[in-house]
Amino acid sequence: MNIKNGKEMLRRCSEENLSIGEFTLKQEMEESGLSYEEVYGRMVENLRVMEFSTTKGVGEKVISVSGLIGGDAYRMGKYLDKGQSVSGRVMVKAMSYALSCSEVNASMGKIVACPTAGACGILPAVIMTMKEEHEIEEKDLIMGLFASAGVGAIIAQNATISGAEGGCQAECGSAAAMAAAAVVEMMGGTPEMCLNAGAIVFKNTLGLVCDPIAGLVEVPCAKRNAAGAVSAITAADMTLAGVVSRIPFDDTVAAMYSIGKAMPEALRETGIGGLAGTKTGKKLKKEIFGSKNGKSKNKMNDDTFDAEKDEKEEE
Repeated sequence: MNIKNGKEMLRRCSEENLSIGEFTLKQEMEESGLSYEEVYGRMVENLRVMEFSTTKGVGEKVISVSGLIGGDAYRMGKYLDKGQSVSGRVMVKAMSYALSCSEVNASMGKIVACPTAGACGILPAVIMTMKEEHEIEEKDLIMGLFASAGVGAIIAQNATISGAEGGCQAECGSAAAMAAAAVVEMMGGTPEMCLNAGAIVFKNTLGLVCDPIAGLVEVPCAKRNAAGAVSAITAADMTLAGVVSRIPFDDTVAAMYSIGKAMPEALRETGIGGLAGTKTGKKLKKEIFGSKNGKSKNKMNDDTFDAEKDEKEEE
C-alpha cells in the first residue's frame, strides 16, 4: 500500500473524501493496474468463499483431519435455534460462523486467509453476521472487506500478521481489528472511527500468545477465532457509540509488534509452550502423531511427528 501508516491513511481519506474501503480499492487499482470491475470482482469471489466456509460447519458436522476439533459450529447453530442464548443472536451467530471457518480450514476445505489461515474465521464470521442480522447489502459488505484489507495492510507494513513472529495477537488480534473496522465502515462510520475500533481491539488482545496443540492451528485457535469475532463486534459498538481510544491505532500496532518481539520462542507458534506445553497438550500431540512405540489413531501422517524430540521435552 502506498502509505506509511494509519495517520497517513486518515489524511488521504480526508483529502480525497473517501472511506477507508474506497481508498483501499483505489490503491489496489493503482498498484495492480487492474480495472475497478476486476478488483471489485476479486473481492466478490472472496465473499463467496466466506459464505461457504461460515455456513458449512453450521449446517453439518465438519471434523478436522487430526480429529482435534469438529462439530462445535454445528452445536452452536443448534444452540442458536433454541433462542435461549445468554449473549444474543448476533454474538452466538458470529461465534458459530467463526468456528465453522476454523473447522473447514482444519478439514482441508476452502477458506479465505484473512489475514492468515489460523485466523480465517473472524472476518468472515463478522461480515456474514452483519449481512444477516443487519441486512447489509452486498455492495456494502464488499466495501467493508476493502476497509478490512486496508487496515490489514497497515498492520503488515508496520508490524506483523504472523503468529510465528508476533504471537496470536498478530493473527487473531489483527483479524479482529480488521473486522471491527469493517463493521464500522458498513455502519456508516468515519475512517477515524474505523481505526479507533481497530485500536480498541488491539488494546484488548495485546500479549495473546500463539500456542497451538501439536503445532496445528486447531486448539485453541478455533475458539480464539470465536472470541475474536466477538471482540470485533464489541469494539465496533463502542466506537459507533462515540467511545474513542486514547491510544491511537498506529501506537497500538507498534505496541503489538514490540510485545511480539519480546515473546519467548516457545510462545510463538512453535507448539512448545503455553497450552501446547501442558500435560494434556503433550498427550494430545502423541495421540495425533503417534509415538516411538506406536502408530497414530487418526489420518495424520505418523512421519511428521518427531517422537524422540517430544520425549526429551517431557523429560
